Amino acid sequence: MSLIRALSKDLEARSDDSLRSLFDARPDLISPAVPDFAALAARASGRVSVQRALERLNRPQMQVLETLHLCTNTDTKHSASAAGLRTLISGSTLAAVERILASLQELALVHRAEPPHGTPAGKQRYYLPVGSLKDVVGIYPAGLGRSYTELVRLQPAFAQRAVQLVSELHRSGVAIHGATTPMEAALALQHWTSSPEALHSILSTAPERTTTLLAKFRNWAMGAVPQAQRKASIATEGSDVGPVDWLLARGLLVPLDAAHVELPHSVGLSLRGGAIINDFTLSPPVPELGRTSAALRRNAALGAIAETLRLVGEMLHAVKEQPLATLRSGGVGVREMRRLADVLRIDQPRVGLLLELCGLAGLIRLDVDSSSWMQPPELEWLVLPRQEQWLWLVNAWLASERVPSMVGQPISGTPGATAGHRAASGSTVIALSAEAQRPDAPVVRKRILEILNELTQEAAAPDGTAPVLDAAAVLQRAEWAQPRMARRFSSLIRGVLAEAEILGLLGSGALSQLGSAIAGDDPDAALTILGEHLPAELNHVLLQADLTAVAPGYLAPALSEKLLLMADAEGQGPATIYRFSPESIRRALDAGHDAAVLLDFLREHSATAVPQPLQYLVEDTAARHGRLRVGVAASFIQSEDEAGLLELLRGPKAEGLGLVRIAPTVLISSAPPRETAQVLRSLGLSPSLDESEQPVLRLRRVPAPHAPSRPVYTAPRTAPEPEEIQAQLDVLRHRPAAVVSHAGQADFGSEAATQLGLEALQRAIRLKQRISMNVVDGMGNANLEIVVPLSVSGGRVRVFDPAKDTERVLSIHRIIDIEAAEELHQ
Repeated sequence: MSLIRALSKDLEARSDDSLRSLFDARPDLISPAVPDFAALAARASGRVSVQRALERLNRPQMQVLETLHLCTNTDTKHSASAAGLRTLISGSTLAAVERILASLQELALVHRAEPPHGTPAGKQRYYLPVGSLKDVVGIYPAGLGRSYTELVRLQPAFAQRAVQLVSELHRSGVAIHGATTPMEAALALQHWTSSPEALHSILSTAPERTTTLLAKFRNWAMGAVPQAQRKASIATEGSDVGPVDWLLARGLLVPLDAAHVELPHSVGLSLRGGAIINDFTLSPPVPELGRTSAALRRNAALGAIAETLRLVGEMLHAVKEQPLATLRSGGVGVREMRRLADVLRIDQPRVGLLLELCGLAGLIRLDVDSSSWMQPPELEWLVLPRQEQWLWLVNAWLASERVPSMVGQPISGTPGATAGHRAASGSTVIALSAEAQRPDAPVVRKRILEILNELTQEAAAPDGTAPVLDAAAVLQRAEWAQPRMARRFSSLIRGVLAEAEILGLLGSGALSQLGSAIAGDDPDAALTILGEHLPAELNHVLLQADLTAVAPGYLAPALSEKLLLMADAEGQGPATIYRFSPESIRRALDAGHDAAVLLDFLREHSATAVPQPLQYLVEDTAARHGRLRVGVAASFIQSEDEAGLLELLRGPKAEGLGLVRIAPTVLISSAPPRETAQVLRSLGLSPSLDESEQPVLRLRRVPAPHAPSRPVYTAPRTAPEPEEIQAQLDVLRHRPAAVVSHAGQADFGSEAATQLGLEALQRAIRLKQRISMNVVDGMGNANLEIVVPLSVSGGRVRVFDPAKDTERVLSIHRIIDIEAAEELHQ
């Protein structure tokens, strides 16, 4: 029976509660809805769906599943029981293996099967994994290599060497059966290394360091060895032969190419003492953690939050004053980063983090026309209370597919890396470029916070101290909880922790109360905590006679922004010093303020009287301001006819040109020369177009982008809504599940048919089995053909036609049904 049909029967026999649990754990199975149980089984057996399911399994579940995969054969339907698996999983118990197999069956990754042929039926339950598991787990399940027979079949160079290798071993006195064909040689090698005792005897004469070398293959079958294809001969071995040559000469290592070798399955199994798994444990590892006081954790987190909000505010002001120019290839270059670092008085790596944070939160946006990053007008973030400003940043960070900590990291191997970026950034990721994108970032980020919360709760102490969590501790737990995602965690873990630190989710290396609330999807609790503990914002400064203002703490955002307009910030930390100068005062005057407004503002927000030197500076700078005026012009109109120019200036037909008279015979226009000339010609005039001068830079008004809406983080959806599940159950319970016309035949007209057909094709390819199929030709006629499938990929199948002694390639969509030809005569 087909594996998909067997799984379909298993699913159909389940209760509604069991199906609900399945849909909660694997929501992709009913998105979109399936019409029947056969389609559900086909979807559950699909490679992508199985891969997603495996990413959620912990280490014990993966170890049991991989052991089941190695002990069964889906082609011959050779199944395995919990008792059989327990003997191959060192440290396990029958109850534990049965419980894990039951959980895997609940996830539709395995299903009940008949006992192997010749096994008496008893109380034991036998299982088979889904057919696509072999493609998902890869060629080294449980870290074990391939068998000698498979290596002979797939490695032509080793197949040629295998017979000679066995002959050399036999002549040297090794008790090994002779062989005349590569397959016989493979079986002989397999038998020779089939037990731990036999391998121990073989290694007793090995050179020193051989055992140490083989220990490196304990968890993975492939290794890198220079000149791996060298052929050492037993007859020519000397006393100084190395471990690698010794192992290669006896076939205990098989060369794959010029630089890699593989440890065959039987050798790896014997090295593990005959067990597939020898590190089985149901309990997650408990890391050794340092501790910090609750006060230090709280103060560090609150200090980081206040400093980040201050720096983000200053950055937005700096970008508003001078938008960030981008490189031709995208992103912000080193020169702009240095400028911002000087303005904010921090180092460039931190500038990169803050730029990315502002970008992903929508606080700065790229204007495509001007190729610059700028602050949207009327930005809501600037006027929010500080705890809401913080939540805005955190929500955007949680949901973003950008990874701020990637800025400055090597760009080699990064998807989407361009030659322009490499040349411009010195082969490192630059801020606000495409290389900082990681689609899996939200899921990994959320999972890391959950692991931090789990470890913190497990290590809670009665004295109120908190555990200090480093990347190694989090990664150790992540590798146990989700081993299939370990590589993703390892590439992002340190960056995520650094980003969480500047957002106050960590303090002194420990998860803060805010971080715990965010990990538990409770932002309201986080706002309450932050509102209670964050120092109150100040609305006054201390003006001093040396033309400075001292902020005695964290200033209100509106006050800080206004001070930055009329003074330059100096120093770091909350007690910022603002220095007034003629240039900074002119900046405020250019923004439309006059001396009286500036002095009134200073008197309102100063805890002391306005010093006389500062008052003189403001009044004197304002008195000289505006004697020269600078405007916008893109073209000019010059004519000796003063009356004609005056008529043109006052006439309504040329209003769109923005004309201004700057001399009796000269007008300027805000439109470029060609546009101005075109309008003048439409008025019956004949202007000459003078473009001999250098082109005038047109300063135009950029259309204001919409102010960003406040980001609201929603956790990645992990389960469908109850209403969706119930609707799916109603469909499944009231529709027949049959999609096959008779046993062994797949009809290609339903959703499950494609998977059924592919399953039949792949099984026939592995078994070199003939199949019978109905193929529709170009005229729409169905023809019954008996062929041998050779390979299938890309929606096409390559077949051998025995009747015509030829090979052909057929499109799968032209196949109506398919069945094994051998089954026709049974």
